[in-house]
Amino acid sequence: MAQVVAVSSNPDHTFGKPTRPAIALLAGLGVEGDAHLGTTVQHLSRIRRDPSAPNLRQVHLIHAELHDELAAAGYAVGPGQLGENVTTRGVDLLGLPTGTRLGLGNQAVIEVTGLRNPCYQIDDFQPGVLKEVVGRDAAGAIVRKAGVMAIVLVGGEVRPGDAIAVETPPEPHRPLVPV
Repeated sequence: MAQVVAVSSNPDHTFGKPTRPAIALLAGLGVEGDAHLGTTVQHLSRIRRDPSAPNLRQVHLIHAELHDELAAAGYAVGPGQLGENVTTRGVDLLGLPTGTRLGLGNQAVIEVTGLRNPCYQIDDFQPGVLKEVVGRDAAGAIVRKAGVMAIVLVGGEVRPGDAIAVETPPEPHRPLVPV
């Protein structure tokens, strides 16, 4: 069963986010009380490029299976430590097409906008983790495994243990690209 493992938020622009008993998603804005809340970009590097750009990164999701993979490689990484707001289990986040809607809990609905593009800060957190979450496939294409980004369509409270409903958009599907 697809479910929420943990939820996290942080009002400060720091790399990790502490886990919470619940988070509130606000339609069109993101996670209440989180540094990335807003209709326009809130990531500091993106604000410098174009502060008027739409915020396609209101909610960051990472699959707990990545934490398992990192643990097998010798890294201790838990929910929120890579900056995600929602840690999931049982959903192939990286395999979803752009525009997939995820129902989180009883009310909230988010729409997947693209892949997170991991940066050097991951190695500041734990040296070597960046090479585990960004690599190349057999054809030489870059593979990004550090989660997906989404916007909030319908607000609501999200808690660990909440079910996740997946609704893919009509075909043709567009693969996820970094946002």
